[in-house]
Amino acid sequence: MHSSKPAQKSVSSQLNEFEQERVPQHKLLGWRHFAGTYAGEHVAGTEFIIGAAFVAWGASTYDVMVGLLIGNLMAVLTWALITAPISVQSRLTLYEYLRRVAGPGFNKIYNLVSAVLFCALGGAMITVSASAVRILFDVPAQTLWYPTSLAFVGVALLVGIIVVAVAVLGFKKCAQFATVCSPWLLVMFVAGGMVSLPSLSVLGEGQGFSGFAQFWTLADKYIWTGTTPDGSASLTFWQIAAFAWVCNLAMHGSLGDMAILRFAKRQSYGYFSAFGMFFGHYIAWICAGIMGAGAMLALNTSMAALDAGGIAYAALGLSGILAVIIAGWTTSNPTIYRAGLAIQSLVPNKSRAYVTTLVGIATAIIACFPFVFTGLLNFVGYMGLLLAPVGAIIVSEHWLFARLGLTPLWSKYQGNSLNKAALISWIAGVAFAIVIEQSGLLHLFFLFIPTYLFSMLVYIVLAAKMGAKQAYAEQAVAYQIELAAQEAAHQKSAQTKQTTHAPSQGSLIGQQMLGLLALLSLASIMYFALQVWFAGEGYIMALAAFKTFCIYPSLLYFVSATAWISLKDKR
Repeated sequence: MHSSKPAQKSVSSQLNEFEQERVPQHKLLGWRHFAGTYAGEHVAGTEFIIGAAFVAWGASTYDVMVGLLIGNLMAVLTWALITAPISVQSRLTLYEYLRRVAGPGFNKIYNLVSAVLFCALGGAMITVSASAVRILFDVPAQTLWYPTSLAFVGVALLVGIIVVAVAVLGFKKCAQFATVCSPWLLVMFVAGGMVSLPSLSVLGEGQGFSGFAQFWTLADKYIWTGTTPDGSASLTFWQIAAFAWVCNLAMHGSLGDMAILRFAKRQSYGYFSAFGMFFGHYIAWICAGIMGAGAMLALNTSMAALDAGGIAYAALGLSGILAVIIAGWTTSNPTIYRAGLAIQSLVPNKSRAYVTTLVGIATAIIACFPFVFTGLLNFVGYMGLLLAPVGAIIVSEHWLFARLGLTPLWSKYQGNSLNKAALISWIAGVAFAIVIEQSGLLHLFFLFIPTYLFSMLVYIVLAAKMGAKQAYAEQAVAYQIELAAQEAAHQKSAQTKQTTHAPSQGSLIGQQMLGLLALLSLASIMYFALQVWFAGEGYIMALAAFKTFCIYPSLLYFVSATAWISLKDKR
């Protein structure tokens, strides 16, 4: 009887993602996974909130347009020039690299803090999705830090279950999910901005919309007015640029995205973060601001009374609800994945899938209490600063130590369970940031660079005094032999894998037809958005027709795109 045991892998082995070792060469992924992941994660439901927040913050049109351009460029460069090279050269998660640099004792403290922060952030993303689902059940918007409706709690838990299910499957599945969703999400943001801008002229000015020539005038008057509703100080140009740079500090400057970029074939894949920054944190933020201003006029309310679901529904109807749901999922999936990696490193005898499930349950419970969601913008700033000194420690060891005559991994070679220099530097860096921020010397958004440099300086000085000046030649050789042995074992295992076969001609044609159908679905959404844009006096009727129609090509897109990506990944 023929045995099928080689093909019967356990679920645990299928979900193994090399959490405690280097990712082997045969498991590296191509550029498409990273373009999709970054676009999916950062073209997200929170963009409705952050984009609309610039309206409430009293930013001017010029400051938003140019400030976000500069800040997002700095974020992309941080990913590409710092995070990606360290990720590709080490092939480790931040948590495993940190365990080797700072010892298991430090690692336990950091991973616990990091996991709690990522759980809170992931909970905020689930809350965003739930803010859309609640419209279907006539649940009131949740604008306080605690839930005011049991129905909303039920919705948040239901959404959380779906999010956790995808995160448990690992990075590749998260990336596939994001690859399907991100093109549609971008189209929905752009279409939402296009159909909302004329409302500023029709409802605000009482006259027909004459096209893009009106954009700057309407934006200055109704969107980014340069004044706040309560008369407080408006955001400055440099505050906007700095916010765009540091709002993802936990992922790039603090190296959280080593969990993702360790799978990259090339370190240049860090530049694919531009798909997230410029599609999500530029185009989507701008379009969200337009939608938010349009929703305020249409509903005769204030920005404070609107959540992501309310803004999207006012602009896009049922498609807007779907957009917020999907956008929340694509962001929370990799966030929960990171949190699962952090906790799994504390209990290495437990599988990542098991730990991620537990982390996901905790995150879903957090999502029922929108305290992070209601204060999201400050939360991401403080989160980045809390983790930034640790990023500075890794950067110091990886790039600066050898140039300064110090030995990378010196604490590991000493056999320490706790790198005291690292712990002191982390505490000192956080304390430094708090003192500077509380004293009013620098705004929260400007603290990244001084905190980073201060933490690096403290760590280099302390490490040099505690033993980093020694060579540890024997320990370094033994470590390299260990890494080479691991890679050889992985290569041997990879050779036993079943080779993939070229797809049939019929399969290729079917894949191409599905891809074409998906593109035509997106094109039809944009075509009808243009009809609203040029509707003139018939704007109200054209908008209503668009909101009714848009859900059908959206559903067609998801069916065809999902089938397309499934066939493509089987090749």
